[in-house]
Amino acid sequence: MAAPRIPSTALSLKRFLQRQNVLGIYRNMLRTIRYVPDETDRKYLRDWAREEFKRNKNATDQDAIRMMLTQATNHLEELQRSLALAGN
Repeated sequence: MAAPRIPSTALSLKRFLQRQNVLGIYRNMLRTIRYVPDETDRKYLRDWAREEFKRNKNATDQDAIRMMLTQATNHLEELQRSLALAGN
């Protein structure tokens, strides 16, 4: 009986965890945007977030990915603070 082969397209553990981190930030961003009171602002932020993540989805440079994750986290925290100050 032969051992199962891992497909060559399978992600390494490090890449898998990084991908999960990116998806978590993306989900949190979209969840937080739901609390923006103005529909126009909500649509703008949702479109902006989708476009940013889509534009960078094929990035492979680990340093660039870490930088983008840091920026995304900072944007998310800033949005959450702004909503908290606005009472939402």
